[in-house]
Amino acid sequence: MSSSIPIKDMKILCIRSGNRCAFPNCNTLLVKDKTNFDVESIVADMAHIKGEKPKAPRYDENMDVKDRNSYFNLILLCKTHHKIVDDQPNTYTVEKLHEMKTNHEKWIIDSTKKEVINVSFVELNTITKYLVSGQSNVIESYTIITPKDKINKNGLSDEVESLITMAMTRVNQVSDFIDKCPDIDFGKNLKQGFVHEYNKLKNEAGLIGDDLFYALLNFASGKSNDFKEKAAGLTVLVYLFEKCEVFEK
Repeated sequence: MSSSIPIKDMKILCIRSGNRCAFPNCNTLLVKDKTNFDVESIVADMAHIKGEKPKAPRYDENMDVKDRNSYFNLILLCKTHHKIVDDQPNTYTVEKLHEMKTNHEKWIIDSTKKEVINVSFVELNTITKYLVSGQSNVIESYTIITPKDKINKNGLSDEVESLITMAMTRVNQVSDFIDKCPDIDFGKNLKQGFVHEYNKLKNEAGLIGDDLFYALLNFASGKSNDFKEKAAGLTVLVYLFEKCEVFEK
């Protein structure tokens, strides 16, 4: 993994890859959970699709350095499969690696969508615990517009729209969960947590569009790698999206 890769591109790659190896039928988790004593351990390789250096596999001398180290030229792999794709560049061509990456990211999305119907109060309770604690008191005014108009205004793709559409079937469950919470400030604190993270991701990290949505989804699910918990985070995010608590109006 090269230190010349911008932090922003590293985050986008890990989030879109679901912290898993993109090699077909591998899907090994590459971010190990933190312990009581230490932070998470990242065991991933952010492999270059077109090689980073002149003698590297699939190197393209006409490629700009910035593009070479961008998300679009990277694929998340375990160390074993990183070695395989670099040892066999005639088999794992630029086109093959892009196809592999696209299929893997689609699998992450589809796996999350499949779990939306299985989200219960158990998962909602799990992923909202940290969201409502210790957040800054950010209160903003929002004007309601239709979700479709909001999707267009924020430049969200058809792929993200399909996620939003699926999760909207469960937003009433989120509303019910919030209404039944004994903490009367729960809903307000949940909103504040998301607004705070939204502003940080947008203004400090410089994320927009789909990248911003996926980063907020990662936040909403507590950075969980469990697809049911990711689906629960998606329903909470879309609940706030629909109410215009986050994203441009």
